[in-house]
Amino acid sequence: MPKPSSPEPRAPSANASIWNRVAQSDDFKKLLAAKKAFVLPATIFFILYYFALPVSVGYFPAFMQRKVWGPVNIAYLFALSQFIVAWLIAYLYVRAARQFDLRAAAVIKDLGNLEAKGN
Repeated sequence: MPKPSSPEPRAPSANASIWNRVAQSDDFKKLLAAKKAFVLPATIFFILYYFALPVSVGYFPAFMQRKVWGPVNIAYLFALSQFIVAWLIAYLYVRAARQFDLRAAAVIKDLGNLEAKGN
């Protein structure tokens, strides 16, 4: 039985060279840094906030069971606040993403200018 042949390696496409130019541009690097500066702290904050509830219930049960209004205690309010925090982070990300989109459009425009010049 003949051994199946592996596909021939392909030469880098024109898209790869375009991507390399984009990846090397200062504007693109600044865009990635700006995204990272938002996403990383927001993610860390949310994870810490999320796990603060079970940790607080486990280590400070008397405090978390303290009634605030009728049968509603601090633990319930904290749990509900996680929805608000998630929506707030989403809202802030949408606002920041508008700026990311503008910067990405500028990178694409600069790439088009490079293509027109034949670089």
